[in-house]
Amino acid sequence: MLTLSRLDINSDRLNANIERIAKIGKQPSGSICRLAFTPEALQARYLIQQWMTELDMHVSTDAAGNLIGKYDGIYHHAPALATGSHIDTVPSGGRYDGALGVLAGLEVVRSLRQNDLRLNHPLEVIVFTDEESTMIGSQAIAGTVLYDEIERYHLPSGKSIQEALEGLGGEWDHLATARRDRTNLAAFVELHVEQGIILERTQHEIGIVQGVVGMRRRKIIITGQANHAGTTPMEMRQDALIAAAKLVLAVQTIALAMPTQPVATVGFLSVLPNAVNIIPGTVELTVDMRDLSKEVLDGMVEQLEAAVAAIAVETDTQITVAPLLCVEPTLAAGLVQDAIAAVCHQLGLSHCHLPSRAGHDSLEVGRITDMGMIFVPSQAGLSHSEAEYTSPEHCAQGATVLLHTLLALDKLYPI
Repeated sequence: MLTLSRLDINSDRLNANIERIAKIGKQPSGSICRLAFTPEALQARYLIQQWMTELDMHVSTDAAGNLIGKYDGIYHHAPALATGSHIDTVPSGGRYDGALGVLAGLEVVRSLRQNDLRLNHPLEVIVFTDEESTMIGSQAIAGTVLYDEIERYHLPSGKSIQEALEGLGGEWDHLATARRDRTNLAAFVELHVEQGIILERTQHEIGIVQGVVGMRRRKIIITGQANHAGTTPMEMRQDALIAAAKLVLAVQTIALAMPTQPVATVGFLSVLPNAVNIIPGTVELTVDMRDLSKEVLDGMVEQLEAAVAAIAVETDTQITVAPLLCVEPTLAAGLVQDAIAAVCHQLGLSHCHLPSRAGHDSLEVGRITDMGMIFVPSQAGLSHSEAEYTSPEHCAQGATVLLHTLLALDKLYPI
């Protein structure tokens, strides 16, 4: 049998394929616009499907439009090991976000095939449908689709999700057939660029993801009294913006006080009437809170509500809070994290453990089977823009870690 030390990733081929996919949807600015369900996304999808076919993979599309290439294992009926990511982008996206994970998965299969090697388990490379917007692909696999809230699956094009899925060969009414579980999916490992600055700042080559954070979002409306900025004494004002300022600082204080180092952001703020000589009468803002712990998130929400009540009294304003989003965190499986760490030691790659504070398909897949993620550095922490960059060396290192992690997990999971 072939020893692991002889297995490697073809770095030149991997990075050439990254560049080839990046040409699809490339904008004059250098960014990539490959929105899900668009002709550009379909073109990239067809190319990947062609590559899967050339690798003698069994190619299928489930009801959610997920493109799945399966490389047979020695034991055909064993639950699959899977990897992959997405190929859709935001309107001004980068060339690595999502695409690296898909192309690295195909490179793993190429390496195995060229060395006439098969895993005990079948190996799947999954291209998830619409990660950047609806996450319909990974949600269907996890069985977390909100069937009774179909309006949440809104597409920028104005198409219905039903019509969009039909264009991929999927079918909304049969989404339940896309659901997977441990009986047919032993584990899922996703390679992704970090989209943050931690690895670069700490000079680590590989990030072992502890889990994907949960999120709590709130919409807050503060109602005071708009009035003349010159004639209203300071002590007689009901200034909605003063209340908002206090609330913004309270959000920061809440996050900084938590030992788990959550993040909290007021990212949207609208002031009315927004005139130079009028005391603000209404302010609308949003709060986004993220952490790996559900208990910490719930505690932050409680503290936010307490701060809102106190600020309303202090500023003589009315403040309402409404939920916008509630996503529970998903922890990476210890077995998978340990396997990634062991591979990093074997390959001599520096590594650290860190959370993913951005959402990924792994968030949903990890709800139904063991999940792990491998991060590689993003230059300056930039992503979702033309400035997104991960060096060819780091791309190849991540793919190599992915290859050997899957080989290790193949021995750890039962047939």
